[in-house]
Amino acid sequence: MIYQEFAKFYDELFDETMYDQWLSFVKANVSKNDSIMDMACGTGRLLSLLAAQNYNVCGMDLSEDMLTLAEEHLRNIKPDMPLIQGDMTEMEGIPDFDVITCFDDSLCYLPNQDVLQTAFEKVHEHLNNDGQFLFDVITPYQTDVVYPGYMYNYHDDSNAFMWQSYLGDEDHSIEHDLVFFKYNERINAYDQFSEIHLERTYKVGIYIDLLKNAGFKDIKVSANFGKDEITDTTTRWFFVCKKG
Repeated sequence: MIYQEFAKFYDELFDETMYDQWLSFVKANVSKNDSIMDMACGTGRLLSLLAAQNYNVCGMDLSEDMLTLAEEHLRNIKPDMPLIQGDMTEMEGIPDFDVITCFDDSLCYLPNQDVLQTAFEKVHEHLNNDGQFLFDVITPYQTDVVYPGYMYNYHDDSNAFMWQSYLGDEDHSIEHDLVFFKYNERINAYDQFSEIHLERTYKVGIYIDLLKNAGFKDIKVSANFGKDEITDTTTRWFFVCKKG
């Protein structure tokens, strides 16, 4: 399961300003009267921001560890918010919503187009009539040009983190090698946690075709959290799609 041992590390190291921008993107496209599910909600940072502004929102994630942290973040904001452990390619027993969101390129963790098509179909099934699907994905420019050879290192008094990215085996795929070290006072040494994350993306036309196949219409694609037109060097696409 993605983000197991190091869910807290991920939560502490992630750039919080990104959540403010996702919040602005949602606010620009969604009404407060809409019922919203944030799919792949992670540690609930976006859920917390939406709940604090009185949006009708709940969260779903595959990782129990992530949902545990989300519950902690929501404790003083909306402790009764529904949090669902679920798989975006199944979604059995999950109710329908006016809006489903999925950010932080979570869809890029799906292994191939067939699975991505299934996820789009499941989202379509769980939207009310004229419902909206908002999501983002990294672009081939990000996987093929920006990420290869990327390195990031971080440390403080008790933690250290190393991130390296390499080209993957499939077209427009990338492999992230993530290693965390956490100081263990009991043994006076560092515990090590490591994971390999594989992301894959496609040309924008493929996303549009898969969305249309799933029944979506009025598909809009933008850059910079909906503020700009896409270009050849756009690193992340933002989609707004309506249920057909």
